[in-house]
Amino acid sequence: MNDPTDFFEQRRPRLQGIAYRMLGSRAEAEELVQDVWLRWHEADQGRLANAEAWLVTVTTRLSIDRLRAAQAQRAHYAGFWLPEPWLELDERAPAAQVERPATPEEQLARADDISMAFLTLLERLTPEARAAFLLREVFDADYAEVAQALGKSEAACRQIISRARGQLKAERPRYQVSADTHYRLLAGFAEAARHGDFARLQALLAEDAELISDGGGVVPSFGRVLAGAGRIARLYFASSRRHALGHHRLQLEIVRMNGQWGLLRFIDGRLESAQSLETDGQRITRIHTQRNPRKLQGLAVAWAAAVTRRGAGAS
Repeated sequence: MNDPTDFFEQRRPRLQGIAYRMLGSRAEAEELVQDVWLRWHEADQGRLANAEAWLVTVTTRLSIDRLRAAQAQRAHYAGFWLPEPWLELDERAPAAQVERPATPEEQLARADDISMAFLTLLERLTPEARAAFLLREVFDADYAEVAQALGKSEAACRQIISRARGQLKAERPRYQVSADTHYRLLAGFAEAARHGDFARLQALLAEDAELISDGGGVVPSFGRVLAGAGRIARLYFASSRRHALGHHRLQLEIVRMNGQWGLLRFIDGRLESAQSLETDGQRITRIHTQRNPRKLQGLAVAWAAAVTRRGAGAS
């Protein structure tokens, strides 16, 4: 290790990937990894038996501590708590932070590991179980590495991970859908929403489709799951009509977000929501809608920067 700074920067994506999956917040993940950098800078690096394992351990333990505090706060959260989306126009996006998978099947698995659905599902686990599960199942750490990161025995970690798998197994997505299929359904849904085509919207939604939204108590959102194709289609239809009658400009952009195709919705140029859609390959089964302005700030900045770069490249 000739250059400690270069060593850390090469591993920053992995550390940030761990922190983001643990906390569900890009801003908090970046802040946490900066704390790890400060500790790395102050450490006696020459005495570390395994520097990379040390970095993963510090990141994991800080993430566990912060998640414990965050979960206590989320118990009083207004409505549903959903993760902060990560727009993949940014080269630091977590889905790109690991070596690119070699096969389409591995690409699908990697996308599932960062999807909004998966991050939301992880909220069911305790902080330690979440850390152990992620290190083993997503970052391919062996049990010895997991044990070191958590400060527990390998046997204890095996039990924790086994229980976590059991908790998540029934709720994990049952369908593996190609990116092309996902894009095609999403594009059709966006077009129908843009034009307020109620029949098309309803046809693209599964009969038992669900919509879950997060307004953070800052903007209106449903405090319950909105279920049923007809009810969700009416919501999008009414929104399209309302904005048309109010002469508001409705803009929908299809983007790569959290490893999958998603929708950004702008009203008069302002980012109003980020929408992640799950599908069985035929119809849309669930929509996660992030409307909390605080959780959209980083995404709006990333989008604006990407539009500026795009414009500069075209000129």
